[in-house]
Amino acid sequence: MKILAFAASNHKTSINKQLVKYATSLIDNADVELLDLNDYELPLYSQEREEEHGHPALAQEFLTKISAADAVVISFAEHNGSYSAAYKNIFDWCSRIQAKVYSNTPTVLLATSPGGRGGAGVLATAVQSMPHFGGIVKASLSIPSFNDNFDVDNQCISNQELNEQLKEAVSHLNA
Repeated sequence: MKILAFAASNHKTSINKQLVKYATSLIDNADVELLDLNDYELPLYSQEREEEHGHPALAQEFLTKISAADAVVISFAEHNGSYSAAYKNIFDWCSRIQAKVYSNTPTVLLATSPGGRGGAGVLATAVQSMPHFGGIVKASLSIPSFNDNFDVDNQCISNQELNEQLKEAVSHLNA
């Protein structure tokens, strides 16, 4: 199974990147490609830019990777209760090329933050909107208080209950 995974953040030491990397390590027999949104930095989307310059090659490349995947795992950073600007921008460009950005691909959606809600707001938004853009949501999970529940040295969830919930969430991709 080919899994495409990324953190919906451009922070170089993203806690969401750590989470999505760990989550995909729990999937048996998976060939995981972990993307970094910093490799897909694009001009801020606007209709005028699209009309003047067309669609950026990086947006098409991102879409091609999604289309080639058997499943997608995303961990969302929450910025002011919503998507990060980095994710929203690549998503906006991609949706102008192909409305069903996620190509009817099974997805597992995650979120984490240092706070007690663990990015629950952005995760709820993603879960609700994903089907409109071709994502088949198999599971979703918010990991609250990342610094209390993730062992940075061993790169794994230290809270046993949350770890079991994460294993259950990603197991839906093997079903």
